[in-house]
Amino acid sequence: MGIGTSIFLIAVGAILKFAITDSISGVELATIGVILMIVGIVGLLISMFYATLWRDRAGAPAPVVRDRYVEREPRI
Repeated sequence: MGIGTSIFLIAVGAILKFAITDSISGVELATIGVILMIVGIVGLLISMFYATLWRDRAGAPAPVVRDRYVEREPRI
């Protein structure tokens, strides 16, 4: 689940929880709204965790390997 999907679930859950006053027989829309908000928040946290995990991996520069040259004095 991506960050956009998580934000969408949070928004839909908030609409169902706070804006909808109608009722459907056998279905609590407020409860469904709370569930969607929780799922959206958990998905957002996981998405952000993976984003920071991949950012740290990709941002590390490769180690620079250089050859070491030793100059010797010429033999006479």
